[in-house]
Amino acid sequence: MIVGRMKEAFSLFFQKIKCGLSLKLEYQVFADVLKSCASISDINLGKAIHSHVIRQGHESCQLVSKALLNMYAKCKALDDCQKLFHQIRYCDTVMWNIVLSGFASSRVHDPEALRLFCVMHAAQVPKLSTVTLAIIFPVCARYGGLSAGKSVHCYAAKAGLDSDTLVGNALVSMYAKSGLLLDASAVFDGILDKDVISWNAMIAGFIENQLIDDAFEMFQWMLKSKIAPNYATVVNILPPFACLKDNVGYWLGREIHSYVLRRTELATEITVINALLSFYLRIGQMEDAEILFNRMKFRDVVSWNSIIAGYASFGEWLKALELFHEFVDMEIMEPDPITVICILPACSQLCNLQSGKQIHGYVVRHSLLREDTTVQNALISFYSKCGCMEAALRTFLFMSKKDLISWNAILDAMSECETETQFIDLLYCMFRKGVRLDSVTILTIIRFCTAVSRLDKVKEAHGFSLRCGILFGDNEPNLGNALLDAYAKCGNLEYAYRTFENISGKKNLVTCNTMISGYVKYGSHEDADMIFQRTSDRDLTTWNLMVRVYAENDCPSQALSLFYEMQCNGLKPDVVSILSLLPVCAQLTSVSMLRQCHGYVIRACFPDVHLNGALLDVYSKCGNINCAYKLFQSSTKRDLVLFTAMVGGYAMHGMGEEAIEVFYHMLESGLRPDNVILTTVLSACSHAGIVDEGLKIFYSIEQVHHMKPSMEQYACLVDLLARGGRIKDAYSIATKMPIKANANVWGALLGACKIHNEVDIAQSVVDHLLEINTTDIGNYVAMSNLYAANASWNSVLEMRRLMRMGDLKKPAGCSWIEVEKRKNEFLAGDYSHPQRGIIYETLSILDLQMKEFYEHCT
Repeated sequence: MIVGRMKEAFSLFFQKIKCGLSLKLEYQVFADVLKSCASISDINLGKAIHSHVIRQGHESCQLVSKALLNMYAKCKALDDCQKLFHQIRYCDTVMWNIVLSGFASSRVHDPEALRLFCVMHAAQVPKLSTVTLAIIFPVCARYGGLSAGKSVHCYAAKAGLDSDTLVGNALVSMYAKSGLLLDASAVFDGILDKDVISWNAMIAGFIENQLIDDAFEMFQWMLKSKIAPNYATVVNILPPFACLKDNVGYWLGREIHSYVLRRTELATEITVINALLSFYLRIGQMEDAEILFNRMKFRDVVSWNSIIAGYASFGEWLKALELFHEFVDMEIMEPDPITVICILPACSQLCNLQSGKQIHGYVVRHSLLREDTTVQNALISFYSKCGCMEAALRTFLFMSKKDLISWNAILDAMSECETETQFIDLLYCMFRKGVRLDSVTILTIIRFCTAVSRLDKVKEAHGFSLRCGILFGDNEPNLGNALLDAYAKCGNLEYAYRTFENISGKKNLVTCNTMISGYVKYGSHEDADMIFQRTSDRDLTTWNLMVRVYAENDCPSQALSLFYEMQCNGLKPDVVSILSLLPVCAQLTSVSMLRQCHGYVIRACFPDVHLNGALLDVYSKCGNINCAYKLFQSSTKRDLVLFTAMVGGYAMHGMGEEAIEVFYHMLESGLRPDNVILTTVLSACSHAGIVDEGLKIFYSIEQVHHMKPSMEQYACLVDLLARGGRIKDAYSIATKMPIKANANVWGALLGACKIHNEVDIAQSVVDHLLEINTTDIGNYVAMSNLYAANASWNSVLEMRRLMRMGDLKKPAGCSWIEVEKRKNEFLAGDYSHPQRGIIYETLSILDLQMKEFYEHCT
């Protein structure tokens, strides 16, 4: 509206020029119009007026020349400004200051500003003023260095200008920004007539140097002085309070808030209220921020952006979206790029594709947003998080200005698809456009190559990062850890270890944990232990990995020892710790230790369904099916894993009917079965001899659940029929399966042939097993026993010959029992148990008593 009125005034001005205004009035009018051009940064209009000035011969007028210089300086047309400046015969201090101010307004032109100042100082005419010094001090702080600033300070002191308020304020700011707080304080004390800017400069200096206590103390002194804080004081002092711990910052902020409410001019200043709003949001006081926002009489875009971003940061995505719609519907002001960037993550978190698309439509209709690269980058991120990769790619392709973040965003989006061709095409396009890759790009490439298991591409990315010097930059640990993880996941532990060693002095916990994790994955527990012993700084993840590596490598004693040592180091076990220890309980079949783990889980209130499933499974493996069922019954949340564990537990204990009951209970609860639970329940039916129910469940796999039966399920079906005495039906299914039967199928059938003495079918089964070239000695032993039962001794000899040729040996039988929390293990033919005398004596007595009982009965 203001700009429109100015243009109306300009139109009237051009009409009046034709009417021939008086010379004196015309100078002032030109100066005023040029000042208006400067305020709206309209360089084209300013140049048009400049041409009128030249045509009418007014360029020699000092008033008009100053207005022209100011117009060019404010419009950032510094070349034109300097050209006009050199054309003026005599330049006074004001003109020099105008040009200096123009060049000092941008860091890019700091060298030219310093050069002009030196020329002005050397000329001595005109003399430097307080304004000149105030202009040049910030330039010295930014570019010239402290030595240049101190030199100008010396001049100011000699000229007696250092005690001037304007010069003193600039000096305080310069020293404070350079970290010289003592010098800043000395200058501050020397200012004769301190104003609010003097105090603000000192407070800002303390804050910039992280001296929050000193800043607050200075603020308190200011309150006691005759100078009242203004909006800039409050805006400066509030943000650092948000970083203070133990609610100290909160109470200090409340005190500032109280002071603001007592000062009407501050309480109505929107920048002050926005600062308070931002403060409450940063310290997590969402309720206070909400109350403050609702009480605001006037709100600007910053106010709306703050509250929307606040809700989003606290995970209240729906509330953030509702406020955004309320803001747009007001139609008083328009959202800016920050608004869009704040709201799009809320849409992606809610998976609200429709709202995101509406926002995208709004962006397209507004050129300010459409041309903003950060907004387009946020849209790419939104679409990729919602899984709309085509929309993300389309947004990227239609961007007029792409930066490195844009390329990184689209590469990250495409890496989620794991579409190798498209990802590599984008990467090559990035190279052709001459975009320089950074560590984020390399990290994305490495993650993608890891996901698609392309070790060769990981090596290429590694080589590129070395050639470009990216690997040894500030982000070395992150990039090095990613490379280490990639090599480990791709199975190249040699390269992973080399990378681990090359990270040198920048190793961190993630580096060591990643290396240990790689060794754990491939069962290299000795190498994992080597890294563990070399690592002095260990966290819970490190200990959990080592407990897991020993548990998975049948070293229960070492796993337990590490678990106890971890607790001695002051670390409390978490869910992962317990999950790592549970296999040890299963290996030792220690119900006592399992109950300790279970008790800890209850006391720690771990709300983990998978943990309950693991506990249930280990109870079953340790032979305590009653405890397993109690745990199942007490679980409020039962997922597929828990049901599978319970069905498996019953199957393990030969309790087929109970397993089927739990399975049907799961179906009634609305859970859809997967291949694992279907295989488990079929196995339960097979071991319990429940043929009809087993057949019903098998045929439901395809007819009811619309899944193709797996090899394991066919093996269960064959075993089910064979155990039920339907050997021919089992053999028919094994030969007519849609997928070729494996050793498990034929092995199950062979076992049943032995039970039911089906020698002919067994012979055919053995032929299939030998064709598969199985090394399972159990199949040979079963066939040998079957031949022996039928007195086919030549066939028995043949089976034994085949066993000798294949160097097959039957593993020794093993049994164990836990007595007084100690596992006692017995191997067939082993007499090493320390209490073997008592054990065998007791067995002899029992054997004798059994014989006497038998003789008495007969």
